[in-house]
Amino acid sequence: MTKTITKAPFRADHVGSLLRPDNLLQARKDYKEENISAVELRELETKEIERIVNKQIEVGLELVTDGEFRRTWWHLDFLEHLNGLEGYVPEKGYVFEGVETERYNVRNSGGISFDPDHPFIKDFKEFNAIVGGRAVAKQTIPSPNQLFHPNMRDEHIYPDIEDFATDVIQTYRDAIKAFYDAGVRYLQLDDVYIAALSSPDISYENSPYTREYLIDLALRVINGVLADKPEDLVVTTHLCRGNYKSTYAFGGSYALIAPTLFAKEKVDGFFLEYDDERSGDFGPLEYIPNGGANVVLGVVTSKTGELEDKEAINARVIEATKYVPLEQLCLSPQCGFASTHHGNNLTEEDQWNKLKFIVDTANEIWG
Repeated sequence: MTKTITKAPFRADHVGSLLRPDNLLQARKDYKEENISAVELRELETKEIERIVNKQIEVGLELVTDGEFRRTWWHLDFLEHLNGLEGYVPEKGYVFEGVETERYNVRNSGGISFDPDHPFIKDFKEFNAIVGGRAVAKQTIPSPNQLFHPNMRDEHIYPDIEDFATDVIQTYRDAIKAFYDAGVRYLQLDDVYIAALSSPDISYENSPYTREYLIDLALRVINGVLADKPEDLVVTTHLCRGNYKSTYAFGGSYALIAPTLFAKEKVDGFFLEYDDERSGDFGPLEYIPNGGANVVLGVVTSKTGELEDKEAINARVIEATKYVPLEQLCLSPQCGFASTHHGNNLTEEDQWNKLKFIVDTANEIWG
């Protein structure tokens, strides 16, 4: 039987997370205060996921996500359900531009492996049933490289970072197989860590490893995870510089990582942030192989509600064709609209207008 290859990433795509409605935020609060049951919360989540699936299809998207409506954070909810990791409340939250985030994180508590009963597998099956073949159901998870942030690895459990990498690779290989068996054919790995490796805002002077070594290791981890990827599974990666209540964590172009990661990472597409001057220019795209991975240009911001000028967006796409052929380019917001449950500073109407704008603009460019 011939396998059907999903044509993702799509000309008009989006990163994944969507603004949580007020009733869902209230339900989460009620659940924490033990005013409603887990069953009642899940029923409301399901109802809201059904609504946003329909809305994504209505605005013309060929892919849909569950908006990450069953999550609090884009990454921590997935990671804390891996064996060998646990959630905890640190003394400080993540540091963003002018703000400290809500305090929650994960830490290494034992040997890392994938739990076959990971809740995301059930979540995807239910989400995919809601979609019912009307669009491509896209699953998003944090990249394996998120586990290489400083202080994430317990050096008593894993004295050697290479041994840690070996277990992380196997964990994600097992995760990808479980998602594939559950019906996933479009998977996105969200990665702040790799983007940080290219940032001049972040110093590695006090690190036991050089930036060059860590870039090489990041490539080996991703390619190790994807070594036996099924041919009909599309895997993309989103490189993010932080997204919390419309703020960011750092800046910097992709120049330092491009010769290694853009040139050699075996993904089907790169979602890249290009919505402001912090992102640098399109020059690093010259390392994308001709006929290789697609580049999804995140030139529409998810951080504000103001709609971009269509001619300006068209001009930016044309500018990018100096480095990557038009047939390898796509459009999306630069990040999700709600990487955490707090959401960015725009309205749900703004969000849908942005996504419809991307669909309309992509249709004009590519037909």
